Amino acid sequence: MNSLDLIQGTDAWKLIRSGKVTASRIADIMAQTKSGYGASRANYEAELISERLTGFPVETYQSTAMLHGIETEPQARTAYEFRFDTEVAEIGFVHHPTIKYFGCSPDGLIAESGLIEIKSPNTATHIKTLLGTKIPDNYIKQMMAQMACTGRQWCDWVSYDPRMPENMCLFVDRIERDDELIAELEKEVQRFLDEVAGKVSKLLEKYGRT
Repeated sequence: MNSLDLIQGTDAWKLIRSGKVTASRIADIMAQTKSGYGASRANYEAELISERLTGFPVETYQSTAMLHGIETEPQARTAYEFRFDTEVAEIGFVHHPTIKYFGCSPDGLIAESGLIEIKSPNTATHIKTLLGTKIPDNYIKQMMAQMACTGRQWCDWVSYDPRMPENMCLFVDRIERDDELIAELEKEVQRFLDEVAGKVSKLLEKYGRT
């Protein structure tokens, strides 16, 4: 596994991800409408093109919900470790073994074959999860992309809400590796990256680099 020991969220971490497809954005690449790809794909493509040309990461908006997730992630990790009597190893960034400009930043590594993906949703969403609502498809794709990059065999999807009673704060569902879906994701990522590289080349050919 080709990993980099960086602290997630730091400037160095943002820079190493610049211009690369990351697992957290895989759903943007694969979003479909009746007429073809969704607008999120084109928007993400523009972000990567900008990052390739400037060498700097595009600043993205962080909502209150996103900030809440960042703040509560360490609590969720600790709660998971306590429940399963295991250790979660934090990691910065992992490059895909064969696809250049593709990687991921898992919320943690577990033993030799596992990952953890932590979500800290609002209470209404967490309650729906406790009552059996399925994991959203975009999160499934994110976890599969992480397994593609890390070579891991499963990922524990965690929903955590410290505002709930103690016995209802933590929900865990294990998602096993799906090689067929991973192959589909990898094919789509490579196609997307080829499009990005092609447009970068056209822009440089036409306007040069400042």
